[in-house]
Amino acid sequence: MHVTRPTSATTATTTSAPERPGTVVGVAGARGLARAVVRAPFTRRAWAEVAYCFIAFPLGLVGGVLLAVTLALGAGFTVSVVLVVVGALLLIAGLQLSRALGSVHRRLAALLLGDRTAAPPPLRPVGRFVSRLDARLWDGTGWRSAAYVLTKLPVGCLGAYAVLWWVTGLVNLTAPLRWAVFGQQPEPGDTEGMSVLTPFPFGGLDADAFTGTFLAVAIGVGTLLCAPWVTRLVAEADRWLIAALLGPGQLDDRVRDLEETRALAVDDSVALLRRVERDLHDGAQVRLVAVAMSLDMIRQRLDEGEGSGQADGQGGAPLDVARIRQLVDGAHENATEALTELRDLARGIHPPVLDDGLPDALATLTARSTIPVDLVTDIPERPTPAIETIAYFCAAELLANVIKHSGAGRAAITVAQLDGRLLLQVSDDGRGGADAGGGSGLTGLVQRVRTVDGRMQVASPDGGPTAVTVELPLHA
Repeated sequence: MHVTRPTSATTATTTSAPERPGTVVGVAGARGLARAVVRAPFTRRAWAEVAYCFIAFPLGLVGGVLLAVTLALGAGFTVSVVLVVVGALLLIAGLQLSRALGSVHRRLAALLLGDRTAAPPPLRPVGRFVSRLDARLWDGTGWRSAAYVLTKLPVGCLGAYAVLWWVTGLVNLTAPLRWAVFGQQPEPGDTEGMSVLTPFPFGGLDADAFTGTFLAVAIGVGTLLCAPWVTRLVAEADRWLIAALLGPGQLDDRVRDLEETRALAVDDSVALLRRVERDLHDGAQVRLVAVAMSLDMIRQRLDEGEGSGQADGQGGAPLDVARIRQLVDGAHENATEALTELRDLARGIHPPVLDDGLPDALATLTARSTIPVDLVTDIPERPTPAIETIAYFCAAELLANVIKHSGAGRAAITVAQLDGRLLLQVSDDGRGGADAGGGSGLTGLVQRVRTVDGRMQVASPDGGPTAVTVELPLHA
């Protein structure tokens, strides 16, 4: 194992004036904040959020009231033994309505806010009438959608209030024009002039002269500068509610993930069997066929020699010893190569070096590397054989990628345990730019670690360095 520690050098420099980096950063940050505040009302995101709040308010109001009435009637009817079926049907209708409204809100958020939340799986109850009725009453997705639709009532009201900021700001900007066109001068003895709108229900102002309309303009500008942040606050709250209540539940996510990992495991096993069959067919099988043919030719030569000797009674023509030796040497070479290929094939299925544990296997792997590799292992609890095999093949594949593609002069492999998980990191000082997508070899590693609920993260900016971290459970 190679251990390298960076060294540091201290260089003393003399300057004529002290630097104030904190002041420079503070001024730059203040300028950036000011630009963001000024530009916010003119951004596409701000107007999209305003449109979302404006459209979602009546939709949430009507849907929330209708759902609340339906669920209240259904719950009331279930109290009566005679009308319990009617109440159950009303509750089921309410849950179906909540699913439909949730789908509308989810699509609206995807259209205007750009949040594409995955739709929950549809409910497909099976069995007889009572079983299907019970399944629909205990529809977790439907109840979560109902919770969102009912919560949307106050959130929609807040969205309408956020839109009010924009309306009051725009109206106040037109105060001088309205004064000039409609003549808002107060009558003699009237103490009230033009009303200056504010988004607050208190502290109203009046403009009793044309110069007072410029105060309304100033208030309008300030309101418009604050309006995008008010709508953004409401939109973020709605985003959180959609992700928490309208998307697939934890159980649905877990089921889908297990289905995907099961499919990956099946595909991986089929691919492994195909690779073994191909290697046997194209490699060892061809070698063994050549050995059998060579042995047949040797036996034929020996039979011919013995037959000639018996025919003339004098031993016949001498055997072609050189040809027989050539055939024997060819058969021996093919048999040796077949054994080597079979040994490599078995090592590809389960490396024998793993019998002594993952640290020794990785030490053997790094010792055979063509570039220097720093190896650090800290595994107090030995993982199961399946986890060790996956970790070893991940390390071997990642190290092979480093050698072939990164142009690195040095690599490092670190293996440790943290909170009951096995962490494997392979890093290098190469050119970077590695991508886990796009059908690269890293995609196969991601699929392999997912079969045991593992994860893989790739950090590889252009120019390097690259660090790939594989997180696996200790027990599959």
